[in-house]
Amino acid sequence: MLKAERHHYILNLLEKEGNVRAVDLSDALQVSVDTVRRDLQALADAGKVQRVHGGALPASPAAADFMTRQSLSSEGKQAVAKTAVSLIRNHQVIFMDGGTTTLLLAQQLPHALQATIVTHSPPVALALIDYPGIEVLLVGGKLDKRARVAVGVPVVEAFRRIQADVCLLGICSLHPQAGITVPDLEESYVKQVMVEQSAEVVALATRDKLGTAAPYRIGALTDLTHLVTETAVPETTLAPYRAAGITVVQ
Repeated sequence: MLKAERHHYILNLLEKEGNVRAVDLSDALQVSVDTVRRDLQALADAGKVQRVHGGALPASPAAADFMTRQSLSSEGKQAVAKTAVSLIRNHQVIFMDGGTTTLLLAQQLPHALQATIVTHSPPVALALIDYPGIEVLLVGGKLDKRARVAVGVPVVEAFRRIQADVCLLGICSLHPQAGITVPDLEESYVKQVMVEQSAEVVALATRDKLGTAAPYRIGALTDLTHLVTETAVPETTLAPYRAAGITVVQ
């Protein structure tokens, strides 16, 4: 079997099964494990898979910069943002993550909402500037221009000093085995502390983020209390998240 044919087989199997193991691929393709590992590395270098110990998972689609991501899954993001509004209540302290979906959510909040919103995202903070009942706490640090969020030790320490009622978490990748992952190490530290300091954690994930993985882990599925996603996501995809005790809202 030619290399291109092996790659096609691996990607099709990955889409169907959600993960692949090198030893199983070796048997199925009748090639050595070393050959499979080289194939997986080539696919990883092309951004098509995420290498893990012993195999691979589907790669995150969130590695692009903020402007590029604004044009991806736009209808799905609008639907997720609109649905997530129903989970927000008056007088809460809310951590609002950076990202294109959380920005849409900030733009759709009820004008009469009374809340304190803490964010490390300048675009989110600016979207909230005309809400009279929302106190906005903008956490500062080194600006990650790609993601348009502040990162670094000052950001982590600022979030650690606050106990939030709910965290609205932008999802880069969510996988039943890999958990919550992101493509950037510094961003993972910020998201992790936001999760740890929140009574409820609401994951905002379009269909293309589910079942994918990135290099840096934030936490397990059980760190989430809610998953807001699109109505078109099939129950077979959602079953592992429900089994982890997460309330799924579509």
